[in-house]
Amino acid sequence: MTCTETTELSDAPRLIALNQSCFCMALSRPDLDAGIIAATGIEGLDGLLSDRRNLFAATGVFVSPADVANMQAQVAAIEAAAALEAFRAAVQARSGDDITRVQPQTRGLFMGYDFHISEQGPQLIEINTNAGGGFLAAGLQDAAGRAAFTCHDAQLQNEGVAAWKMVETFLSEWRAGGRSERLDVIAIVDQEPQRQYLYPDMLMAQHHLEQSGIKTLIVDPSELTYCDGELLCRSSRVDLVYNRLTDFDLSEPGNAALRRALVEDAAIISPAPRHHAIFADKRNLVWLSDQDLLRSWGLGEHHILALEGVPRTLRVTPENAQALWASRKGYFFKPAAGFGSRATYRGDKLTHRVWSEILKQDYIAQAFVPPNLRAVTVDDQKLTLKYDVRLYTYSGETLLIAARVYQGQTTNFRTSGGGFAVVYQC
Repeated sequence: MTCTETTELSDAPRLIALNQSCFCMALSRPDLDAGIIAATGIEGLDGLLSDRRNLFAATGVFVSPADVANMQAQVAAIEAAAALEAFRAAVQARSGDDITRVQPQTRGLFMGYDFHISEQGPQLIEINTNAGGGFLAAGLQDAAGRAAFTCHDAQLQNEGVAAWKMVETFLSEWRAGGRSERLDVIAIVDQEPQRQYLYPDMLMAQHHLEQSGIKTLIVDPSELTYCDGELLCRSSRVDLVYNRLTDFDLSEPGNAALRRALVEDAAIISPAPRHHAIFADKRNLVWLSDQDLLRSWGLGEHHILALEGVPRTLRVTPENAQALWASRKGYFFKPAAGFGSRATYRGDKLTHRVWSEILKQDYIAQAFVPPNLRAVTVDDQKLTLKYDVRLYTYSGETLLIAARVYQGQTTNFRTSGGGFAVVYQC
């Protein structure tokens, strides 16, 4: 089957079939790496990329314009729901921590909305507030734009503009936080950043920000201090923190300087505990998949219709535990405050031992939406791998569309031929 033989099918089945059958797009990893390195000139980036063999996929993913519009409509509906007074009140009542009220006008850097594409259209799997990889994905798309392939009807998404748009979000977040003076110093903060798999993404963010004239540091939170109303790092006052930590409420002792700077409005922290509580806490999916609740809170009918793409989600409680165990094969179980697919379980893989552990913790049960498949050639062998599609957004605006190709229960960077993938509209 060629890439044009599925055009007579309806939109979703056509693209599903295309992704599963088209082996003609093969992207050379050495060429992709070389393009990214040449575009940035970051010292040592070549070694970091070569050490991460499964960072970039060996192919791209096809998505229809209709599915892109559908995903963006879901993002807009979630933004509208999250702005409702009743939604915010429910978040605050659940949290009980005033940290979720601080810096209320900021929007959160690099929101990530992750979707599986089904025959019914895109279905939201989860929302992340510190969605890493955006700068890598932008560099990948630029490099892929210079690579030839045979699917000539496909158009690359956002070629050449994503990195510039992402830098602009830092300036927008600075202004949203009530600052009118110049943004001088940004700190990209993560636990032992040089040991993180996505450290190259931080280096690329630093490169693009410094190209825009903003001094940018990549630091562990232990390098930050709070003194006399200022957040300091390496003798520099930090104006804005690009927060990549997974301590979402900044409650760990090692993040005390960050938390105090946020509470006292000494620096813009983004994403902040408020952003995670409003958007990325997985318990929010219970509300977002409950049309009657959203209607009672005042959400417009067109947004409620868009949110039909959110799979039905339930809290795991002692009251529904027996019913959920009996129907477990139809669910995916996730910790409410989880990240990076940790401690997540497909229901059909659950054991009694794991289930007993789930019942001791705060979990959700999300109706299982299987990922679709992408054909890929790895070492001259034809394979089909799973994929999801991510929208990186700021304030509801799409900055970049990327995909992640993988094998296994959840997304990972351990699959040969998998990793971040470019997205083509077709």
